[in-house]
Amino acid sequence: MGEEVKLIATHQSFPCARIEWALRIKGVEYEYLKEDLTNKSPLLLQSNPVHKKVPVFLHNDKAIAESLVILEYIDETWKNNPLLPLDPYQRAHARFWARFIDEKCLYGVWGAAVAEGEEKEKAVEGALESLKFLEKEIEGKKYFGGEKIGYLDIAAGWLSHWLSVLEEVGEMELLNAERFPSLHQWTQNFIQTSPIKDCIPSRQSVIEYFSFGINYTRSLASNKSS
Repeated sequence: MGEEVKLIATHQSFPCARIEWALRIKGVEYEYLKEDLTNKSPLLLQSNPVHKKVPVFLHNDKAIAESLVILEYIDETWKNNPLLPLDPYQRAHARFWARFIDEKCLYGVWGAAVAEGEEKEKAVEGALESLKFLEKEIEGKKYFGGEKIGYLDIAAGWLSHWLSVLEEVGEMELLNAERFPSLHQWTQNFIQTSPIKDCIPSRQSVIEYFSFGINYTRSLASNKSS
């Protein structure tokens, strides 16, 4: 078809990893355009003028932003190896949990990592409450999508690598085998599967990435309160 597929991304970002996972599962060839978030390129600013962040997916020069939106676009454009279930109810179910993962789990974990002092314990408790829902959802399954990786697994994929880094940098413990046995086992199943394992950034690079983000967020909060 002579299609041109490009991904504006950075390796440390798990929303960007989501797109790489989907493209590789689909067998779609793409050009990786590495973005320097400290000096954003004109192409990124032009392609995503609203949020000015990665990932941005370019398909024949048409730009799509936001990782969950991009995942659905990829799934609808390349029909092989479907990511979302075919059944409408199951599709809606997967979308609901993907939103929950981003809006509750991710923000909860990030808030707990950033929090300090008395606020940290409360934030950690909130993050654990969100993860309990995911534990129930994955219980008895190999993947959220059943026997193979699907849309919801990709949405939750950051739990398999990035979460442990946030635990280290944020000085907290959330996801362990004793507390969340099913979810912990899922992370092992997920990250050891090809092509997932082929798109995992080095732990040290993610530590540096999150350390910068946490310190920056804390400094902003400190400036507001002073």
